[in-house]
Amino acid sequence: MKFYNELNIAKEAAKLAGVKLIELSKESCDVISSVDKDIKLKADKDSEQVTIDYLKKHSNYSILSEENGLYGNVDNNTPFWIVDPLDGTANYSKNIPISCVSIALWEKNNPILGVVYDFNRNELFYGIVGKGAWCNKQSISVSKITNSKHAILATGFPIFRDYSINSLKPFIEQIQEYKKIRMLGSAALSLAYVASGRIDIYTEEDIMLWDVAAGIALVKAAGGYIYMRNSNRHEWARKVVCASNRYLWKEGYKDD
Repeated sequence: MKFYNELNIAKEAAKLAGVKLIELSKESCDVISSVDKDIKLKADKDSEQVTIDYLKKHSNYSILSEENGLYGNVDNNTPFWIVDPLDGTANYSKNIPISCVSIALWEKNNPILGVVYDFNRNELFYGIVGKGAWCNKQSISVSKITNSKHAILATGFPIFRDYSINSLKPFIEQIQEYKKIRMLGSAALSLAYVASGRIDIYTEEDIMLWDVAAGIALVKAAGGYIYMRNSNRHEWARKVVCASNRYLWKEGYKDD
């Protein structure tokens, strides 16, 4: 299977980082910075170091990571890793067990594979686009719900979110169409839940690519539909809609 070796590398890196994060969670939570709506922990940096070291040792691809940006060069013809060493940092800092390690391999603007490791529940989500998706060796797929009135939508307010009335009013009108709304505080886990049928659709404005890269790959590998466009708020910020099927997918970006 093409990219099977890279998938195994990502899985091992994610598990190693997860072990590190579990160890660190038993110690005091060291905050490096807390600016506006963003928070950075020493655990973010330590997890990144474990992840980057493993990826560099076992592959030659460039790496885009949340904590330190780009390692190497990204061009249009070579795959590159996208890493969020701790997605759900605020949850982790408060001992809320909703956080994960997220590793993806992309080429150009296209996902190839994704790994999301929920170290709190020991759930390893992984998949290759066009080949399938799994959680702890069990095949997973998106849900079959096609009506928004019966669907669960996951979303969030990322650090670059526009909180103006003009921005929030259409957002609130849109989410009222769904049966239930969930904000987990982890975009990567939200998308892993879409891929596994636990959640039906995810949408978020101005979310960073490293927060969603692995999850997008998982949703696509599990048979879901993706809409993504660039945001003018940051080089790596995106508007994202990921749904279990084309009916919910169209609902998710109809006003975009």
